Amino acid sequence: MGEAYANLPKALIPIGGKPVLQHQLELAKGAGVAGVSVFAGHLADQIEAFVGDGSRFGLQIRVHIEREPLGNAGALVAALDDLPGQFFVLYGDVMPAVDLTALGAFHLEQGADFTALAHPNDHPHDSDLLETDAEDRITSIHAYPHPAGAWFANLTNAALYAVRCDALQPFAGAGKLDFTKDVMAGLIARGARVLAWRSTDYIKDMGSPERLRRVDADWRAGKITNARTPRPAVFLDRDGVLNHERSFIRRPEELELISGVPAALKQLRQAGFRLIVITNQSVIARGDATEADVARIHAKLEWELGEGGAFVDAIYLCPHHPDGGYPGERPELKIVCDCRKPATGLIERACRDFAIDRAQSWMVGDQARDIEMARRAGLRSILVRSDPATFEAAAAQQPNQIADNLTAAAALIARGVKVAA
Repeated sequence: MGEAYANLPKALIPIGGKPVLQHQLELAKGAGVAGVSVFAGHLADQIEAFVGDGSRFGLQIRVHIEREPLGNAGALVAALDDLPGQFFVLYGDVMPAVDLTALGAFHLEQGADFTALAHPNDHPHDSDLLETDAEDRITSIHAYPHPAGAWFANLTNAALYAVRCDALQPFAGAGKLDFTKDVMAGLIARGARVLAWRSTDYIKDMGSPERLRRVDADWRAGKITNARTPRPAVFLDRDGVLNHERSFIRRPEELELISGVPAALKQLRQAGFRLIVITNQSVIARGDATEADVARIHAKLEWELGEGGAFVDAIYLCPHHPDGGYPGERPELKIVCDCRKPATGLIERACRDFAIDRAQSWMVGDQARDIEMARRAGLRSILVRSDPATFEAAAAQQPNQIADNLTAAAALIARGVKVAA
């Protein structure tokens, strides 16, 4: 962590003038947690001296000193008899601003054995990534390092868990354990109920000098907030805005990212915007691609954005199409819905999910339906010139701005709008 903190445990490195561990303890106290167990190894005496018995934090704190290296899970599993029936686990080198109450409620309501906070980040290539089913049950863990040529969805294990104590009993006596590679993977293999709680609450590790600098910069910029803090968004069409326009993309290999898109998304995120993709995908209703096919396409999109250090908070898609007569079409999806653009159903859903400040939000698209949807939803809009065949019809919808591409649109938005991060 550099010379300045060479003799300091990572948990005691200061962010905003106080140790990361203090931020964590205050978060726990705010969520109604009464007791905390701290598992410490290297420089544990400093941690003991800092927390004491916990009374100054309004908590009961016990420090367990690890006499031999047991991984990030081994010492906890060895102390299961001292732990409550349900508890949270948070790594000591992580800076969180997470709604623990919401995480705990999800974990209990779903009857989960183990729930992991999962989110996208700007470095999926060196992160442990999770794969889930439609009910957010974790089916696979793609541990770093990843195989060359892989495309994984950007759903990162964020090192914060809600755990049912009894679920860990099969690991008792195992010695050295890792939460991801041993505990989570082992529970999945046993058929336990292991879920992902998707959240864009702020949580970042600061376990390397570069990541510590970034977390410290986020603190100074006021960006360490949870998802309930209202923030504006830039809603993005997919085809023609993020990737080159193709007639009905059916396979990941057909998706080609437009040059400059990752840098544009990074500029918008730095300006304080959430980034949300809104896309019509009638290839599903037409029978040209399945939901799984589109998920693979979006995995490639997220992976390539990650290669450029960018990510989107969510992708919302409409699988419907109102017209029939296509070979292989799916009748159950041939409906008039409220989510197919220019309808605003997906915007409404995203605003509920992310506490969007709609008055300061934008829509960037290349089709008339994008601009019309923005007007119906009360968003400002930018039309990009990606499709000459449809540009005039789209321009007739009177967007607020016209730009050559997302790079130019991002510069307009970031330069013209002042928002709180």
